[in-house]
Amino acid sequence: MRLGFRRGAAILAMTGLIVSACSSAATTPAPAASTAPAASVAPAASVAPAASVAPTGWPFTGTLKDGSTFTLNPRVVDKLAKGLAVNYVFNYGSTAIPLFSPQYKLGYEATLPTAQLMLPMNGTANAPSSAVQDMNEQIAMIDALWKADQIDCLSIQSTGTDVFTKIVNDIMATGIPVFTVGVESNGNELTNFTQISHKEGLQAAQIVVDWMKETGNDLKVFAVSGGDPTQNWAQGRMQGFIDGITASVPGATFVNDAKSALTTSYDPAGTYDAYKAFIQGNPTVQVIENVDIGGEHAARAIADSGNAGKIFALGWNVSIGQLDAIEAGTQIVALDQQWGDQAGFGALACAEFLKNGTILPNTNVLKPVTKANVAEARTEFMKFVSN
Repeated sequence: MRLGFRRGAAILAMTGLIVSACSSAATTPAPAASTAPAASVAPAASVAPAASVAPTGWPFTGTLKDGSTFTLNPRVVDKLAKGLAVNYVFNYGSTAIPLFSPQYKLGYEATLPTAQLMLPMNGTANAPSSAVQDMNEQIAMIDALWKADQIDCLSIQSTGTDVFTKIVNDIMATGIPVFTVGVESNGNELTNFTQISHKEGLQAAQIVVDWMKETGNDLKVFAVSGGDPTQNWAQGRMQGFIDGITASVPGATFVNDAKSALTTSYDPAGTYDAYKAFIQGNPTVQVIENVDIGGEHAARAIADSGNAGKIFALGWNVSIGQLDAIEAGTQIVALDQQWGDQAGFGALACAEFLKNGTILPNTNVLKPVTKANVAEARTEFMKFVSN
């Protein structure tokens, strides 16, 4: 994302002009004619000082998605006028989820310095420490900071379409700008930086269909799974995959569906064990979709059960294990939703909005990693995690 920095300086100079008049008397002047006294002039009417005009346009005011009017909080207006640092808060789902949590933390840290070059800004990132994303704890953390006047601009990693709608709308109504990232959300946030989950599933299905044509694999039996299949984003990815496969693969069947999907947890050992048991109990399955971080464990269970070349996995996001599985041929694709970009979006969005009145758009895209680009993806991933 490239952002323009506006720099300019104005130099004001004041110059006083001194005017003098000189006269010389060449001859003695005749006496002046008598002049009637000038008519008295009434004092000028006093002029009331001009009323102060409130700033208009973003970031000071604008119309939100639900038709209501946003008016920037006076506290924030005052800080901007005085050049004081604003308080930027980024809240996300958990500090304890493998792959997800470290990449989100690094993404937040990566863009904060750039945002601070644009606008004086104090940054805070916080999240529950639970093994799964805890939306109730997220809301409690946000609410406490908001009520203590510690938030001047906010980014929330959403975990569900309507989970954060109320608190987003309540905070926006007090003039605090809010952005959301991660998954779709329905509040008055200025930008929702994410992909559309059902479209993600359709994209995954098309990649698998194209791969089958390229490799000559005529696969018919599919399955869906995830760490927490009840989440709306998981449901969307699974249903999109089911819709795409059934529309494109004649005779395709699924051993389960979005409502009965295999729950693997986010724990690596537990996920691996779940896949081993699932493969043993479903010997006809040929393709297993994982909608979050567990694709590598599906691929490992496939290989360890002697089913390499017979069963294939696909998953979301990037890890060393998934890159290895793609190179080995047990995983078809890893769909990188670019967590770092999501976590880093809020600081840049707040700086652009408060500094320039610009609302950054949703440009988050899903990046497929396949055998064709796995070496490049590994190089980029290692640069990221080594920082």
